[in-house]
Amino acid sequence: MKLWKKFVGTAAVSVLAVSLAACGEESSGDDAKTLVIGASNVPHAEILEHVQKEYEAKGYKLEIKKFQDYVLPNKALAEKEIDANYFQHVPYLEQQEKENKSYKFENAGGAHVEPLGVYSKKYKSLDELPKGATILTSSNVAERGRVLTFLQNEGLIKLKDGKTTDAQLKDIAENPKNIKFKTNIEASLLPQAYKNNEGDAVLINTNYAIDNGLNPLKDTIALEDESSPYVNIIVTREGDEKDERVTALLDILHEKKTQDWITKEYKGAVVPVSK
Repeated sequence: MKLWKKFVGTAAVSVLAVSLAACGEESSGDDAKTLVIGASNVPHAEILEHVQKEYEAKGYKLEIKKFQDYVLPNKALAEKEIDANYFQHVPYLEQQEKENKSYKFENAGGAHVEPLGVYSKKYKSLDELPKGATILTSSNVAERGRVLTFLQNEGLIKLKDGKTTDAQLKDIAENPKNIKFKTNIEASLLPQAYKNNEGDAVLINTNYAIDNGLNPLKDTIALEDESSPYVNIIVTREGDEKDERVTALLDILHEKKTQDWITKEYKGAVVPVSK
């Protein structure tokens, strides 16, 4: 079965899971061997489901709650509805902690990178983009530096000296094609914007791309490489990062056989890490 066909119909399940979490369902993590973890549909929840049996074979139980957005998983973690979450990278975590002073979280360890991709129905490469072209990006401010650094690496723009992951639009020093950026679209809606042929190019996170029937390796006109600093991490509340339930899960995620499965399953669109 093609990669993208596996993801049809998952949204309804995710919405139900989010509704349960949002209504204040209590975590069942009181059981010392049960880890309740919130995760995005794809690929996070699928990776967790793949290692679930091995995790249980080590004497633990993994309870996976699926979320469809980038806000509720941290809210649920702060409110102790879950024990950990797996959906975000470090810059997003840092941004969330700045905006929500009550969040006291820790990065327990990395699991994988989802390369950011550029999609276009009009052009086959970034070089083909005309002057004045419009690029659609996520409204997520924490992603802005990633987007701009990526486009700089592709030679489309140049940022002010010293600006990388913290860059914003005002930090663009050179923009020879006078590229316009539309940044008011929710990340989960970008695949539909692409399908609707909005703008000249659309930057989409891998998990949203494959969840909407896109193949990052075939459908992109540019794709981040494996050196991306945006590693997706397991996040816990402060003091829980060394919990045996968490470290046991990370050990399994870092095993070669798990990483080989990730590489094969997602055909390089999800890149495992070992830190």
